[in-house]
Amino acid sequence: MEQKADKELSTMQIDAILKALPHRYPFLMIDRIIDIDGDDSAIGIKNVTYNEPQFTGHFPGEPIFPGVLIIEGMAQTAGAIVINLENQSGGQHSVYLLTIDAVKFRKPARPGDRLEYHIKKIHRRKTVGRYEAKAKVDGVVVAEAEIGAMIVRESE
Repeated sequence: MEQKADKELSTMQIDAILKALPHRYPFLMIDRIIDIDGDDSAIGIKNVTYNEPQFTGHFPGEPIFPGVLIIEGMAQTAGAIVINLENQSGGQHSVYLLTIDAVKFRKPARPGDRLEYHIKKIHRRKTVGRYEAKAKVDGVVVAEAEIGAMIVRESE
């Protein structure tokens, strides 16, 4: 069997993420994206800190990063790599969440944790893509889901 040549993986720092996504504080759930391979795969990074607004009510005395925000972080990571790739070919694009399936929460994430959103493309046909997403803390899966999204070219 032939082996694939080593690919050079790219990174998106916060400035590139802010250009790709419309989300802003307090709803931006990724700090950086590493190991980007086009829209095939990537790892989003979220540093969970106690001073984030959700911890005042989720839960006092037992701070747990909300599962819905973990799912949002996975979707934002997938969306950012798709938009980054599409915008390289010209024009401006947006991505819209279509589906969230097969969601499982395994363990809680807490302040001080570094969430890694591992994204892999399952398939993409024209403007609709489906992605496998796993959130990990220290290599342990804390949540997983399949995310469907639609890519839309913005009118100029």
